[in-house]
Amino acid sequence: MRRAAEDYELVQRMLAGDESAFDAFFDGHFDRLVRFALPRVHHDPDLAEEIVQETLARAIHKLHSFRGEAALFTWLCTFCRREISAHFRRRGREPSRVSLVEDQPQIKQALEALSREATSAEDELRRREIVRRVHVTLDHLPDKYGRALEWKYMVGLSVHEIASRLGLSGKAAESLLTRARRAFERGFRTLSGELS
Repeated sequence: MRRAAEDYELVQRMLAGDESAFDAFFDGHFDRLVRFALPRVHHDPDLAEEIVQETLARAIHKLHSFRGEAALFTWLCTFCRREISAHFRRRGREPSRVSLVEDQPQIKQALEALSREATSAEDELRRREIVRRVHVTLDHLPDKYGRALEWKYMVGLSVHEIASRLGLSGKAAESLLTRARRAFERGFRTLSGELS
């Protein structure tokens, strides 16, 4: 709640032309967005920075539409995804297929809760370790599971659209998503148990 209020206040200050608010906005989000973009642009740091600069510029023009219903960082990630897709479309290529389950609603909520609670270096270390475990778990999922989770939770496709892409019936696609979620949860739980 406090983070949401702080995000909303920061945006209001920016809309009022407060220079220090713009500095806080860039300082607080640039590096995080670069980390968000990197795996989605084949780990090209120059491209990630270029896309994040464009993302922030576009987001600034849309600040008036920020309502504080999601964390500011989450809102910015939406712009970043669009910029990444646009970049690859302009070059006639597909974006890197990345299955990052931290974009699943339940994982995203847990990570956002951690960032709201983070008050020490230990809390930040704990948050980073959870993100790392998510990535490791995803890296070991069967490819079809990873794609289905990506399409559902990152791209926002419906079950019907996923079914069409995979050449499955709607019921079969729903079943596949259920198995993919269970496989992720089992893997994440196992990894967390091994490392705790």
